[in-house]
Amino acid sequence: MNTLSRHNSPLALPIIKRRFPISLRNRHRRGRSKNLRQSMKRLRSEMEEISKEQGKIKEGQRQVRKKFEAVEMECEELRKETNIIMQQSMSTQIRLAFMFQILKARENQDFNQAAQLTSALRELIARENQQKA
Repeated sequence: MNTLSRHNSPLALPIIKRRFPISLRNRHRRGRSKNLRQSMKRLRSEMEEISKEQGKIKEGQRQVRKKFEAVEMECEELRKETNIIMQQSMSTQIRLAFMFQILKARENQDFNQAAQLTSALRELIARENQQKA
């Protein structure tokens, strides 16, 4: 049994593909092209805005870095000053200890001890003055 389908039949009409007229196709292309151009334009403007924002961020980072470096320098200066003050305080404490011992020695009428302590105090002060100069 040989049955012929509509498509294989010698009497079948050729199938004609329906195409839109050229003017409709061009209009459709123009519409897509216009949308594409608008999208590209919008993307370019967005990229430009992003670029400006990145520039502002970089500038802000530079300013923060500059301020941070200034704070670090000031902190280092304060450390140095603190060390100097600590050394001066320690020196003052040592001098006061010598003076107190000299007074105790004199109070106890131990003039040899008082003379030795006075001499040691003078040497200490002389050494400190040499280090400062």
